[in-house]
Amino acid sequence: MAFELMAPLMFAMLAAFLLLGYPVAFALAANGMLFAFVGFELGMLHPELLQALPQRLFGIMSNQLLIAIPFFTFMGIVLERTGMAEDLLDSVGQMFGPVRGGVAYAVIFVGALLAATTGVIAASVIAMGLISLPVMLRYGYDPRVASGVICASGTLAQIIPPSIVLIVLADVLGASVGDMYSGAMVPGLMLVALLMGYILVLSIVRPAALPALPPEARTLRGGALYRRALIAMVPPLVLIFLVLGTIYLGIATPSEGGAMGAVGALALALVKRRLTLTLLRQAMDQTARLTTFVMFILIGSTVFALVFRAVDGDLWVERLFALVPGGTLGFLVVVNLIVFVLGFFIDFFEIAFILLPLLAPVAAKLGIEPVWFAVMIGLNMQTSFLTPPFGFALFYLRSVAPRSIRTADIYRGIVPFVGIQLLALALVIAFPGMTDLLDPDRTKKIDVDKVEIRLEAPVEDKAADDRAAEDLQEALGGSAPKKAPAAPGGKAPKTPEEKAAEEIERSLRGMK
Repeated sequence: MAFELMAPLMFAMLAAFLLLGYPVAFALAANGMLFAFVGFELGMLHPELLQALPQRLFGIMSNQLLIAIPFFTFMGIVLERTGMAEDLLDSVGQMFGPVRGGVAYAVIFVGALLAATTGVIAASVIAMGLISLPVMLRYGYDPRVASGVICASGTLAQIIPPSIVLIVLADVLGASVGDMYSGAMVPGLMLVALLMGYILVLSIVRPAALPALPPEARTLRGGALYRRALIAMVPPLVLIFLVLGTIYLGIATPSEGGAMGAVGALALALVKRRLTLTLLRQAMDQTARLTTFVMFILIGSTVFALVFRAVDGDLWVERLFALVPGGTLGFLVVVNLIVFVLGFFIDFFEIAFILLPLLAPVAAKLGIEPVWFAVMIGLNMQTSFLTPPFGFALFYLRSVAPRSIRTADIYRGIVPFVGIQLLALALVIAFPGMTDLLDPDRTKKIDVDKVEIRLEAPVEDKAADDRAAEDLQEALGGSAPKKAPAAPGGKAPKTPEEKAAEEIERSLRGMK
């Protein structure tokens, strides 16, 4: 009975550590080691359990998939310093300017492009907050709508490849990063379309909240505007092909694609004459900090998972979800509710490394496809940047927003955009084929009930056997046994045993 309580006690103790404010990585590792020694003292676990720990830690260090994280982080930080966001927002904003709600469309479009290149939420939200928010407020945009669209567009980096979140999910769920990227692309573009659709509807229902830019605000027109927009969009499009195109085509692995993206970002900064020693030092410092953060959480989660499974924690989680009604759909609904609620309080890295290793075995037993499951979780965790009290996108915008915008305006403005993200999540759950559109062959499965296995019996070659026996007899110095002469008609003569059997059969017939 005491052994059965170990798993729920471990989970409860971890929640207590996190609520008390302890660092996640150390809380995970300390909790695992604490219950390991308790198990040793009570005789429930064997000390040999910890012998598996060094091998697992070296496995983390040698995981080539995780090399992509520092590459993409470095690429995003360098691109953020090159001023690419400013050029895009200025040119695209003037293109959409004559349309009602045009600046909001431009913010969403640029947010999607930045997500596919930089992948850094802080950089996207801060850049668009500094550049677009004053323009939107100056020309009469509703502060809530302006705040909401900037925060929501900045978080597109969570789901649009090359997303660091998808790399982490691929590692946790044991899926391919390339499959994860191809599976997330269509849902990510669908989310962009839903955001633009909301702006379209809002511009019709409340035209005063999203006015068009006046003519004096549009300094470029005609061919000059299109040339500037083309020049601004070429670098990110080239980088998108350099990173995602090579991964999709199978030319490069995700780590190699990230390395090419990092080199491309350095080349772009050099062309724009913004590559300085200070920029390199800042980019490398932030990259090292994030990479170290991820590695420590991975180590802590490995220690916790090793002990948690030793006390049958995975079976305890399976039994809990077995009580959920509705089968697979019920499991997905409950899991997404848990992830959504946890997103209010903890970071997406913590959700990925703490919760997903417990849920992945249950999802596998229910036959849930890993890429579909990961894209759902990624869309859900995207809301963690928008939901108070710890929505980081809200904090980033608050840090650069003018004092005329209240914090309450930012919180209220984000509510409909959270609803849009939940709508996108519901559509992905309802239409799982959405994650297979770019790679339809990935989910083709073999029906084992229709597989037919035939084992052909070997054909006996009596002539070859006889020749082999003769050769062996000659090699031993004897003569090969001679075959009995064939009977007339080509049949071999009957043996004495066969003749005796025939005599017995005739006798029995006579008795009848």
